[in-house]
Amino acid sequence: MSATVKAGEKAAVYVDDRLGSANFFKRSLGKVFPDHWSFMLGEVALYSFLIVLLTGVFLTLFFNPSMTEVVYQGSYVPLRGVSMSEAYRSTLDISFDVRGGLLMRQIHHWAALFFIAAISVHLLRVFFTGAFRKPREFNWMIGIGLLTMALGAGFAGYSLPDDLLSGTGLRIAEGIMLSIPLVGTYVSMFVFGGEFPGTEFIPRLYAIHILLIPGLILALVTAHLMMVWYQKHTQFPGPGRTNDNVVGYRLMPIYMAKAGGFFFAVFGITTLIAGLVTINPIWAYGPYTPDQVTAGSQPDWYIGWLEGALRMMPNWETVIWGWTISWNILIPSVVVPGIIFTAMALYPYLEAWVTGDKREHNLLDRPRNAPVRTAIGAMGLSFYVLLWIGGGNDLIARFFDMSLNSITWFLRFAIFIIPPIVFVITKRFCLSLQRRDRDKLLHGRETGNILRLPHGEFIEIHGELSMEERAEILGKTDIQPLPMPASEDRNGVRNKKAKRELRRAKLSRWFYGDNVPLPTAAELAEADAHIAHEVEATKPILAEGEALHVDRDEAVLHGDPALTAAAVQAAQSIEDERKG
Repeated sequence: MSATVKAGEKAAVYVDDRLGSANFFKRSLGKVFPDHWSFMLGEVALYSFLIVLLTGVFLTLFFNPSMTEVVYQGSYVPLRGVSMSEAYRSTLDISFDVRGGLLMRQIHHWAALFFIAAISVHLLRVFFTGAFRKPREFNWMIGIGLLTMALGAGFAGYSLPDDLLSGTGLRIAEGIMLSIPLVGTYVSMFVFGGEFPGTEFIPRLYAIHILLIPGLILALVTAHLMMVWYQKHTQFPGPGRTNDNVVGYRLMPIYMAKAGGFFFAVFGITTLIAGLVTINPIWAYGPYTPDQVTAGSQPDWYIGWLEGALRMMPNWETVIWGWTISWNILIPSVVVPGIIFTAMALYPYLEAWVTGDKREHNLLDRPRNAPVRTAIGAMGLSFYVLLWIGGGNDLIARFFDMSLNSITWFLRFAIFIIPPIVFVITKRFCLSLQRRDRDKLLHGRETGNILRLPHGEFIEIHGELSMEERAEILGKTDIQPLPMPASEDRNGVRNKKAKRELRRAKLSRWFYGDNVPLPTAAELAEADAHIAHEVEATKPILAEGEALHVDRDEAVLHGDPALTAAAVQAAQSIEDERKG
């Protein structure tokens, strides 16, 4: 035994004698985690956040969050002699004078974008697979909180350099604050420390960006991981997988090795993109001046939908008792986001109430097996995409030489027409996939081989499903809608909750009413016997066909005696089995 191993053993014994940690680590290191590519989305978010923290520490050492006006005399010649804030000058210094500073800025910005993107896609995976259901409702709400904090952190970091582009975004944020009835002016004065832009906002935003929001994100991430650890990870249906077990790899050594390698892969790809693709070149925008606006300005992608909502909203204003209510700002920037995020956070409870589903779910749904939920998600995505397109309506109009007003009016109508159409199409598509799964169970998989029966009918030869595919299909649970309530009980007493229960039953019927049920046990047994007979009867044909050599220039074989004999025998066998 080497000296290093002996030293490690002594250290482990020393810690265990005082903390009793051996049993905990033994249980923890043996914990099993399922394996699926979609589960890596959460890891991408976690690793991107770690990259943001590491690069943020470096940038903190050189950034000066001050709005004191100075005259630039640095390395970037086009801006020499220009008045600007200390915040903007220090950002230029990081970009051009600090060794590796520009690369760190790029990595920080790209990692922040990947962090928000990974959270968003991870939440979509959780939604479409039903991973938010009992007992994971709290974890879903933590995920919504993480998304909210990530958006806030991204916008704060985007605004810190005090360049003309970020200043335009802050001007929009001030307008949103002012649109809040009664208290909007006070909120704006409090945030900016006076009239916009003030002299206190960048230092305040800096403290929020490097202390408050990262602390909240760390707390939420810790709570999220603790709950995943305690509740165990969800898994997709498959062979040997049930609601009471987890099939996968142990934490040590396989999962830890994969996770460590994946972290360095994420870090490497982020660094490569940061080194090759320029993002947020603040030196091209110049310092922020309140009376100027960047032409064709666009926010980072995660704010694009909010920008689009503002651009699409008609210019509606109301004056009540001398107070002006700007509906064109209030509704798209305060009311709509508030409704969206509240609905997202409460959705697990809304679905549980509508469906009456109080069971614990450790097996995930295939999206096709929850057609209404999948359709709701697709409808929400189409709504988001239309808003996001609206955020770039000026660039679209210029690039395609189209009318800006025509694009805006099209989006105003499309935002109400397209999402319902997407809902209907998605639901029908899911039901079609359910029918396809049912046909696979009853008839087997398609092999692409055609056989002619003695009476002239052509049929396709089917094969048995793989264990993995069969288990995936049979993992579906057919749930019946809630029954319609009685208006009176057995004693003739009126049911006071009848109206409420009736609404709930109708919603449950809407959610679960359209469904393609799995075959019964008797139907499955009969189908398995039929498929087994067909496979056995056609096995000689397939074996003979695979053994044949086909020249490159020939597409059809004629008169092969072995293949012909096998086909005749198989066709007669299938014909007899059908008649029997």
